[in-house]
Amino acid sequence: MGQVTGQQTIGSITQAKRSGWSQNVAKNPFIFGVALFSTLGGFLFGYDQGVVSGVLTMESFGAKFPRVFSDCGFKGWFVSTLLLAAWFGSLVNGPLADKIGRKMCVMTAVVVFVIGSAIQAGAVNIPMLFAGRAVAGFAVGQLTMVVPLYISEVSLPDIRGGLVVLQQLSITIGILISYWLDYGTNYIGGTRCAPEIAYTGGTAQHPAFNPYKDVGPNGCDGQSDAAWRIPLAFQIVPAVILGVGMSFFPDSPRWLFMMDREEDGRKSLAKLRQQPEDHPSIEAEFLEIKASVILENTYAKEKFANLSGFKLHVAQYYSLISTWSRFRRLAIGCSVMFFQQFMGCNAMIYYAPTVFKQLGLDGNTASLLATGVYGIINCISTLPALFWIDRLGRRVLLMCGAGGTFIALVVVGAIIGAYGAHLKDHAAAGWVGVVFIYIYDVNFSYSFAPVGWVLPSEIFHLSIRSKAISITTSTTWMCNFIIGLVTPDMLEKIGWGTYIFFAAFCLIAFIFTYFFVPETRGKTLEQMDIVFGDTEAHEEQRRIMQIEANLRGTDINDPDVLKEKEVQEDSV
Repeated sequence: MGQVTGQQTIGSITQAKRSGWSQNVAKNPFIFGVALFSTLGGFLFGYDQGVVSGVLTMESFGAKFPRVFSDCGFKGWFVSTLLLAAWFGSLVNGPLADKIGRKMCVMTAVVVFVIGSAIQAGAVNIPMLFAGRAVAGFAVGQLTMVVPLYISEVSLPDIRGGLVVLQQLSITIGILISYWLDYGTNYIGGTRCAPEIAYTGGTAQHPAFNPYKDVGPNGCDGQSDAAWRIPLAFQIVPAVILGVGMSFFPDSPRWLFMMDREEDGRKSLAKLRQQPEDHPSIEAEFLEIKASVILENTYAKEKFANLSGFKLHVAQYYSLISTWSRFRRLAIGCSVMFFQQFMGCNAMIYYAPTVFKQLGLDGNTASLLATGVYGIINCISTLPALFWIDRLGRRVLLMCGAGGTFIALVVVGAIIGAYGAHLKDHAAAGWVGVVFIYIYDVNFSYSFAPVGWVLPSEIFHLSIRSKAISITTSTTWMCNFIIGLVTPDMLEKIGWGTYIFFAAFCLIAFIFTYFFVPETRGKTLEQMDIVFGDTEAHEEQRRIMQIEANLRGTDINDPDVLKEKEVQEDSV
């Protein structure tokens, strides 16, 4: 192998700093392609999120499952079944991702997702419908945990943030397509069904009431069950594409090194960087990752001596809360995910048609159309993060987004609070409310939506990264579950207070980011100790440098090695 010097590494760092995100991607489009394709996992998550909001408003679905359609509590459970299963899937996926690898984990999740989607699309009764939601949800939880992890581990530091943002962009594209597919299939089989009949409080007094029983064989005037079955079945197509395509991509080189498969890891790294295995830059990155793995293995042997199997997994999870430096990272990762949900994003996504009806948009078609526009804005507004996150940093986006969402939700809450049920008579006020819902969407989509996936994927040590991310991802799913479950009742019972409730968390998110979230822009995964200012960071970094020097066959006091260490610390 060719020798690599500190000056060579310094030169590559300096060159990367001079280049923008798009220029760095252009130098290695293969990494961009790998990241972009793997985010089909995010597409599945977004699609499944968005499709349910339209399905729940379709009269043919209401005719088939009147209780899910009419009962707010039951509707909340229908939405939240997937979320609860996703929480469990993301939580158990940490050890699985370490055991079988990131790539194989994605492929396994795809198989589970296809089964769950097929059950949903073919459901003939409520238990079957809920079972399909649960199975698909388990797979979605797996995918949302492992895809950002995989992308972060195959990326370069100066484009890592933007590549992980592709996950969120893919989520928004999934939401967008699901919204418009719902809008289109709403007309399958003929005219719209009983459009002005609404389930309101009357169901409490007349629980057996079904306004669709006399309007046709399918519960409405000629509309087929295909109106909701097709959107639920469509998600099988991208899932199969993801499962087949991932078999052609390399696994994470960091995971391969962790499994002591160094030659496979070097080949994977060379393929990802599109360089020969003996290229100096490959050798430099190889040594840095290997040194980090050696240090983590040494830590594991010191802290978890004589432990293996299940006991070792438990001890590693416990170390996340028993060690201050690790607990701090875990707390930040979980908090960002918490705010991502309690700022109200998925309340809007799951129940967007209901929100727009509150703002005076009459009829199912109008609310679905407004929901489709919401999906377009949601998607487009994610694009700035793709280019800004590695230029402006994570903190700036988070604070700007929190401030913008706070203002927008306060305005919407004030409008609904002032006009209430009379918004239909005040069209101008209703449209102002719609505009501010879209402003909320813009501010959330470039900030907490993408950064919530980026930060947890990059702040943890290699040896516990998958387990830590499984916890942060499960946090977002548990919070998502709570929001999906309670939002229907909140919208019905406290109305405008729902928006003020979410606005309060936007304000808290701004304060939390300002005081507690560090900037991780442009840092390697092996430099995060310094970023977080751990008390042991200096000694740990020196140990890594010593290991790297030993692997190179040089002395740690070599001027080139010392200069490289100085550049790394100064860049942080």
